[in-house]
Amino acid sequence: MNDIARVAGVSLATVDRVLNERPGVRSVTIKKVQAAIDELGYVRDTAAANLARQKTYRFIFVVPDWKGQFMASLERSIAEIVSNAPQDRTEVRMLRVPNHDHTSLAATLDALDPAEVDGLAIMEKETPVLRDAIAVLHKRGIPVVSLVSDQPNSDRDHFVGIDNVAAGRTAATLLGRFVGGQRGQVLVVITSKQSRDMIERRIGFDEVMDADFPDLEPLPSVEGQEDVEHTVRVCLRALQSNPDILGIYSAGARVDGIVTAIKNAGLAKRPVLIDHELTESTSELLRAGVIDAVINQNTGHLARSALRVLRAKCDRTPVIESQERIRIEIVIRENLPSMM
Repeated sequence: MNDIARVAGVSLATVDRVLNERPGVRSVTIKKVQAAIDELGYVRDTAAANLARQKTYRFIFVVPDWKGQFMASLERSIAEIVSNAPQDRTEVRMLRVPNHDHTSLAATLDALDPAEVDGLAIMEKETPVLRDAIAVLHKRGIPVVSLVSDQPNSDRDHFVGIDNVAAGRTAATLLGRFVGGQRGQVLVVITSKQSRDMIERRIGFDEVMDADFPDLEPLPSVEGQEDVEHTVRVCLRALQSNPDILGIYSAGARVDGIVTAIKNAGLAKRPVLIDHELTESTSELLRAGVIDAVINQNTGHLARSALRVLRAKCDRTPVIESQERIRIEIVIRENLPSMM
């Protein structure tokens, strides 16, 4: 700071005000300080500055209150960083909102006080209501990270999650190779046609099917709507109406409902089944040979990455893209983690 003050020809107090973005400094003086910073190659030690200012980050993870083993795993990962956050001068809390109630979610976000919140990680479907709510948060200066399912048409600052188009392409490649050159149909089961992650996975899946597996015909997507009984009904109807189904891609539906439908359909041969997210249930189904492969994203990495990105946005420092890229993991029975 002494060097910056000397090169810029200003006082230490002025340098401090510029670095900490405090008011009362003329624009011409700010330019002098910035020019001195550039000339000296100064890189600010953000951690030290926050410690000196007694700065504490205050972040909120906004998640839907729907039940499911993937959601439970994500919540455990968030709870883990909550317990470890105080030592990093960070306060993290989880806010559960009613599933599919976007009006309630928007009202909750609108009620947040910018003086008490430094950033949000939001896991929710993209809707016009939520886009408007994120735009308001952006105007208030609150960084927003979309988690698991992206909000690319909003003012969100970053997306933390897998490349869902690539995930769909991966699923198609696995399913096509497992089927092994047979001619038939493929069923795709999703949660909702309004979910961007489902849309993107279906796009990637169809791209590979069309290019690499012309003998396989992907059927129109059926919606499980995150409900086991509904998933059983729609899948059973599809299996009974299309006897040539050789494979099923569960792009995010309740796989227990799909498995029940397969059992109830009385098929001569079990179709290849590709699922998403490694949980206790999918691990058991992998061991039993009911699921052939699971495409997974590590929930611990998701939670930690969202936290790091929010800190970077608050500190106006670059996000390390290679560190925050969520990997697509392929799990089969032979490489199933022993603890699952």
